[in-house]
Amino acid sequence: MPTEPRSSEQAPITFAAELLAIEDTTLVRLPEDASEQLPSRGQVAVHASIGGHDFETVVEPDGRRGHWIRVDETLRRAARVGPGDTAELTLEVVPEWPEPDVPEDLAAALAEAPPRIREVWQDITPMARWEWVRWVQATSSPETRQRRVEVSISKMDGGKRRPCCFDLASCTDPDLARSGKLRDPS
Repeated sequence: MPTEPRSSEQAPITFAAELLAIEDTTLVRLPEDASEQLPSRGQVAVHASIGGHDFETVVEPDGRRGHWIRVDETLRRAARVGPGDTAELTLEVVPEWPEPDVPEDLAAALAEAPPRIREVWQDITPMARWEWVRWVQATSSPETRQRRVEVSISKMDGGKRRPCCFDLASCTDPDLARSGKLRDPS
């Protein structure tokens, strides 16, 4: 029996969630039913709204088959919310990924790299650039981080378009994660 084609349009995901703090970071953990509606257990690019204030972001995996969103100070002020408050959020999955904020060490290495490596960087998708940035930043050790910057340049020089060997569904922020899982609030 033929099946109906799936729509590429996904309905907005709306939910209420409490803002949490881990160290100096404010975030929202998506409720399980909201997270399950996302198309990936890894990062997902979204157009979001919190308290009626729109923003673009990438929802991060929490390492427990769920997701979380960082809520920076500017957004907290605009929405008039902070840790302990409950906010209404809406997420709409978007096909176009925003450009990642490339950390200074990786940006410097790319700037100093031969043109062919910079061409690989420009040719890969923004999603792939997010993966490289995420992999470089997924350590608190300065030595490991420097090695990852060097390995990134070397792999791109060899034609690799994505980093390998890390779990895309794990939480990779070293300030917020322990063993690949988002820590509990402080």
